[in-house]
Amino acid sequence: MPDHVHAPEPSAHHAADPAPQPRRRIEAVLFDFHGTLAQVEDARQWVSAAATSCGVTLERMRATVLADRLLTAGRAGGPLPHRVPPRLAEVWSDRDLYPHAHRAAYTGLAGTVDAGIDGLADALYERVLSPDGWVPYPDAGPTLAALRAAGVKTAVVSNVGFDLRPMFDAWELTGLVDTFVLSYEVGRRKPDPGIFLRACGLLGVDPEQTLMVGDTPADAGAVDAGCATLVLPASDAGRPHGLGAVLDLVTRG
Repeated sequence: MPDHVHAPEPSAHHAADPAPQPRRRIEAVLFDFHGTLAQVEDARQWVSAAATSCGVTLERMRATVLADRLLTAGRAGGPLPHRVPPRLAEVWSDRDLYPHAHRAAYTGLAGTVDAGIDGLADALYERVLSPDGWVPYPDAGPTLAALRAAGVKTAVVSNVGFDLRPMFDAWELTGLVDTFVLSYEVGRRKPDPGIFLRACGLLGVDPEQTLMVGDTPADAGAVDAGCATLVLPASDAGRPHGLGAVLDLVTRG
């Protein structure tokens, strides 16, 4: 038996192995809004605040029961309705393309719950339009700021039937976002590749050098536009969302 062994010569198979592909360089990050950068307020708080605006103070138990019923009916910002009444089917289908359809869909769903409070359905919807009805994730601002400092462009890409800019103005984050691409403004909604391509065009970047960050399969539709995609399941309001993973991907590029 030989007392030493020579390393084998490289085989033809080994020689033909492709070289590792370099990680793509990320020049821009597209962010979903709800469930990615911010979360809706607590459901009981949502109902109580809306009732207060209608001149009614709800006891805690009544607010909790009513919130549960309204969540089952369907709330803007989730969850999806248990059932969409036939009379609301058309506006529900168009809710992310037209502001009037968005309002009609969600006030209509809230109206299926007999709360005994005049004007509550509209008051609940107004909470969705207000920055007070949303809670930005605590790591959203720092992540956007770090990307801006690194020279990485950013956009908010959302399926939504109302303007999100007032939220970012109130949270003093507008200066950290280069552009907003909202479904009702561009006539496209995720997962249609067109909405992601529009965002890339507005930012002046190639899709292959763009990362889409979201929380649903619709956000993962960016893959069909050529973008890399990071899907982070939605976190509860007020909790860090793990957006540091975005910075890890960008800085390793």
